[in-house]
Amino acid sequence: MRSIEDIEVGGKTVLVRVDFNVPVDAQQRITDDNRIRATLPTIQALVDKGAKVVLMSHMGKPKGKRVPELSLAPAAQRLGELLGQDVALAPDCIGDEVAPLVDGLAPGGVLLLENLRFHDGETTNDPEFSRELARWGEIYVDDAFGVAHRAHASVVGVTEHIDTCVAGLLLKKEVDYLGTALDNPARPFVCIVGGAKVSSKLGILENLMGRVDRFIVGGAMANTFLKAQGYNVGASLVEDDLLDTARDIMERAKAAGVSFYLPVDGILGTGPQGKLASGVCPFQDIPDGEMVLDIGPATHTLFAEVLKDAKTVVWNGPMGAFENQAFSQGSVGLTHFVAGLEAMTIVGGGDTDALVHLCKMTHKFSFISTGGGSFLEFMEGKKLPALQVLQG
Repeated sequence: MRSIEDIEVGGKTVLVRVDFNVPVDAQQRITDDNRIRATLPTIQALVDKGAKVVLMSHMGKPKGKRVPELSLAPAAQRLGELLGQDVALAPDCIGDEVAPLVDGLAPGGVLLLENLRFHDGETTNDPEFSRELARWGEIYVDDAFGVAHRAHASVVGVTEHIDTCVAGLLLKKEVDYLGTALDNPARPFVCIVGGAKVSSKLGILENLMGRVDRFIVGGAMANTFLKAQGYNVGASLVEDDLLDTARDIMERAKAAGVSFYLPVDGILGTGPQGKLASGVCPFQDIPDGEMVLDIGPATHTLFAEVLKDAKTVVWNGPMGAFENQAFSQGSVGLTHFVAGLEAMTIVGGGDTDALVHLCKMTHKFSFISTGGGSFLEFMEGKKLPALQVLQG
């Protein structure tokens, strides 16, 4: 897969798909600019080489309607601050109003198109909409791993109308790190899987079964595995329809020689919004009316022992309801432990990303993926539409 490092861009108009789908508050102020910062190396490289840079992104789910609250104006302003130069916002992403703004770009200039999803054609991969987007570039660059799993016009359709299509530095970095973890990991290779539901992580467990040396399973999804073994999990969240599947996964792991670790104790509460924890309890003795909302101290010790000699760690999903301080210590403690490992440590998924940022430990991890759904699908071994079109 070629990247911007492999082509000449000086003086060319370069159309770049970025992911500026950032959170904003009621005053339209960006509350987390990490997605903008992540693509700065690509944008800066194009600017430094004298390209005329036209950026396009979506924001939220306006469902084909112009929603003022979902304008990319805050992103244009923030990007300008980070680049140290003016970044104009086009009034739309297609149409005659945009043409003079693109034509007027000087080498090193940057223009951001308005929200792609103000048009239905983006999500339906409409050929005419794709053709209209392609008007704005002699070269197409995809630097939006967060939507790499979407067969949308700005990801797939546009590539049919531009001859030179390459990856940006962020997209290339994502593929290099995640690909290495899957295909050539340093061992022991440990995968940490957490979050609420087994159903959302089945693909990862299935695809990594023959690749990893150890699985660590935490979060509410661990309850399903524990119940499948015959333990009472009280009022905890459980997917009863997946108990047989959970048993099958554990049996397959055993047959494949993959160690499979579950929590041995948990922090209890009456619900994830509760202000106080009820206490710590071994998993053999969970009371009927209580919920397991975090891993306990014995589990942290166990998981730390499993991880201490790891050379590759891939982590998706927190260990509990970490957004509530009463049930955050397991996830926070594990974050600090993994951050201190002498290993390739890769984090993916929105909740896990948020957890690492909450702990202010981003600089301690080898790589933090910018993808949510795309990270999951890559780890599941699925073909991502964005990569397919760039790899030919």
